[in-house]
Amino acid sequence: MRIIFTLFVSLTIPNIILASEPIIPAPPQLAAQGYLLVDAVTGTVLVEHNSKQRLPPASLTKIMTSFVVATEIEKGTISLRDSVNISVKAWRMEGSRMFIQEGTRVTVQDLLRGIVIQSGNDASVALAEHIAGSEEAFVDVMNQQASRLGLDDTSFVNVTGLPDENHYTTAEDLSALTIALIERFPEHYKLYSEKYFTYNNIRQPNRNSLLWRDNTVDGVKTGHTEAAGYCLVASAQRDGMRLVSVIMGTASEQARAAESQKLMTYGFRYYETVALYSADESLKKVRVWGGSHSSINIGLENDIVVTIPRGARDYLAAHMDISAEILAPLSKGQKLGTLAVRMKEEVLLSATLVALNAVEEAGFFSRIWDEIALFFLRLFGGDPLEI
Repeated sequence: MRIIFTLFVSLTIPNIILASEPIIPAPPQLAAQGYLLVDAVTGTVLVEHNSKQRLPPASLTKIMTSFVVATEIEKGTISLRDSVNISVKAWRMEGSRMFIQEGTRVTVQDLLRGIVIQSGNDASVALAEHIAGSEEAFVDVMNQQASRLGLDDTSFVNVTGLPDENHYTTAEDLSALTIALIERFPEHYKLYSEKYFTYNNIRQPNRNSLLWRDNTVDGVKTGHTEAAGYCLVASAQRDGMRLVSVIMGTASEQARAAESQKLMTYGFRYYETVALYSADESLKKVRVWGGSHSSINIGLENDIVVTIPRGARDYLAAHMDISAEILAPLSKGQKLGTLAVRMKEEVLLSATLVALNAVEEAGFFSRIWDEIALFFLRLFGGDPLEI
């Protein structure tokens, strides 16, 4: 037997249609090979097209390049102040460059800006060689990180994104990588919002034109090769909601920016991120039998946040399904039931309800007394959870 306890129920009015029910239009159709729009906090996908298709990423590769560098800085194996010797290979790299010179020394901090802001192929190779000894060894680390992050449709061959048939990823994997970067390395991520970087008296702008068009955009990275087309991973934050968009395979610089803006506008206009409950927040206090304390607080191990259509909060309902009888001893974090959050008939999420504190077993006579009381409660149909 289980007891169902309703936390809150959406308002219903018989025989009346609620005029405020939100209307969500169809998502925009974009001129791109693959694209994705996701709520970075909840992971909810708002718009998707060919997001699992393997495509060449061009310089979007450098999101992973910088992720690995940030990981090494976090581990303490390198620091931003380290001086890096520039090899002939790094100096001779083609494509977008930071314009570092062979035989000179450049700090890790400057090379990171060269990668993130200037999309420097030379800077990418220089840091790869400094950290792993060679570009090939660094690429192995990139692929290991991809595996750890669950990027199952991603394969790296180089640190730059230069074309290779075995170098590919997906819009879905790029969004997951970007969210991991933002969450794990917030200070490092700030580099992605910088608009200009000057090195060797050469001032270059960030290729992400959305940084100038929308002040809520704070990243992320552009890419272009003939094989990949024009690509852009973008992220913006408004009113506590962070969205990540991935656009792959558009026809021009203008197209990738315009299509990204369409996704962002749609997501922020028609959806919102709602924080429902906090971790360790007491959602209900219930009776404990045979314990040193007669009650226990029940709550959640993690925050509960959902993505819903704007104006749909009144249609949310949450229900707790709690064990019918709670007996001591109890440990903190012990599972005692489940919480389900619904919007009308749709279950948005389910989470485990846990004990927020421990309760030790009571002494012999107290346990006997509780067993007798619980016996009569069962006999007469009382609520064993009621305090």
